[in-house]
Amino acid sequence: MSVLNSKIPAGPLADKWKNHKNSIRLVNPANKRSIDVIVVGTGLAGASAAASLAEMGYKVKAFCFQDSPRRAHSIAAQGGINAAKNYRNDGDSVHRLFYDTIKGGDYRSREANVHRLAEVSVNIIDQCVAQGVPFAREYGGLLDNRSFGGVQVSRTFYAKGQTGQQLLLGAYSALSRQVSVGQVKMYHRHEMLDVVMVEGKARGIIARNLVTGELERHSAHAVLLCTGGYGNVFFLSTNAMGSNVTATWKAHRKGAFFANPSFTQIHPTCIPVSGDYQSKLTLMSESLRNDGRIWVPKKQNDERRPVDIPEDERDYYLERRYPAFGNLVPRDVASRAAKERCDAGYGVGQSKMAVYLDYASAIQRYGTLEANKLGEIQPSAQRITELGTQVVASKYGNLFEMYAKITGDNPYETPMRIYPAVHYTMGGLWVDYNLMSNLPGLFVLGEANFSDHGANRLGASALMQGLADGYFVVPYTLGDYLADDIRTGSISTQDPAFDEAERSVQDQINRLMSIGGSKSVDYFHKALGKIMWEKFKHCAKSSMLRSGCPVRPTK
Repeated sequence: MSVLNSKIPAGPLADKWKNHKNSIRLVNPANKRSIDVIVVGTGLAGASAAASLAEMGYKVKAFCFQDSPRRAHSIAAQGGINAAKNYRNDGDSVHRLFYDTIKGGDYRSREANVHRLAEVSVNIIDQCVAQGVPFAREYGGLLDNRSFGGVQVSRTFYAKGQTGQQLLLGAYSALSRQVSVGQVKMYHRHEMLDVVMVEGKARGIIARNLVTGELERHSAHAVLLCTGGYGNVFFLSTNAMGSNVTATWKAHRKGAFFANPSFTQIHPTCIPVSGDYQSKLTLMSESLRNDGRIWVPKKQNDERRPVDIPEDERDYYLERRYPAFGNLVPRDVASRAAKERCDAGYGVGQSKMAVYLDYASAIQRYGTLEANKLGEIQPSAQRITELGTQVVASKYGNLFEMYAKITGDNPYETPMRIYPAVHYTMGGLWVDYNLMSNLPGLFVLGEANFSDHGANRLGASALMQGLADGYFVVPYTLGDYLADDIRTGSISTQDPAFDEAERSVQDQINRLMSIGGSKSVDYFHKALGKIMWEKFKHCAKSSMLRSGCPVRPTK
């Protein structure tokens, strides 16, 4: 039986990371030049780790599933990234960010890791600003913040509704620099199909070239998995279809332990399902809950248009139930409440599985403020609406455009229809304090590991963890492991372990290709995902577990 050692440093919580950095073993610059590191995945965690390690002198091989790291699913994150800068002077601190994250994870996170995350969060913002990430700024030029659900301070830094994309472009620019100087070798359109263990250590991978179909062997002194989460087990989620969790699953089959697999975050503001043809759902940023008000008609099965329903016949149920937080309750609370209202017959839209997110009040409020700033006396209602629309467009314009293109409705004039969807997975491969799995030499970063989020109900945490792991954690902790490899020399891909791993991968491909069935892969994925979606998305009871019928393969 394996015994897990989390390797959490001794001492007070607030001093653990500082003391650990001061006592950790190092690899000197000359020795780094003879050490190879494989990074699988080039999203925020992977791109930042590859760029940082290459900058330090390691020889890095980076594997990208897409044709460019810029297409990593990290770009889909919209709302923002948390950091304990306290720019709003509203009482924020490293301890408060730590506490909010621990509480938001239902006290199921590893406290030492979360405190480290809160500590380095302030460095992440400085790093990204230095890279040129265009965070939103206030009128005076200072970085702006906005609120996210479940907390009572404004600590979320954002770039309109494109925060993930802009952060990824910053990491990609750093990665591109290292590619240009030869410190990183990029392998585009490659998928990892197995981890190679040599004498008990992760020493390489078997990857498939997705253009030619060839299997390739790649060796290194350590392997970093930065491949994201497993939300696509539900088929319909906000994840890209390319987020297929193959690398994590293969590592698990090789012996890497999986932790908290049931912890899946449901995002309350997504565009509802519109038909069986869909392969994914579209996220509408949580930032929309800053100014938008969520409601349903007080009358069941109300067929009226939302603009025709009077104010006194609307149920702003989050504001009614949770006055302290209003529409900014944690994601799980908002998601369950929306499902409960729809199940009770108050849902809206053609499917009746949606609620309204309304910006009419925000437009009027901002319009009045703008008119006052401009010195306009008794502006008309039309003028107030015009000014308010301009402010809302400056804050959320790309999100409103996206909604309009997908649904055909103008969200400035009529409320959006939203419904919860699977968004993020907090479970992942088990790692210790140094981000190494129970397989020596196999490190796991970002959403692919389990360590920082517990049963997370908050937003703007995923980007924070991915960049923290890549920029500020693994550059320290990896050296502690590699200090034993400075005299190892290059790892040969002719080792029998590589032969065995490649043979196993090829045998599995041959078995799958020789089935001769009549159903596509998507058929089974969709059928299994439907069970997950209907039975386990919001909550799972024993009766639901028993009622989920297995899908039997048929030819």
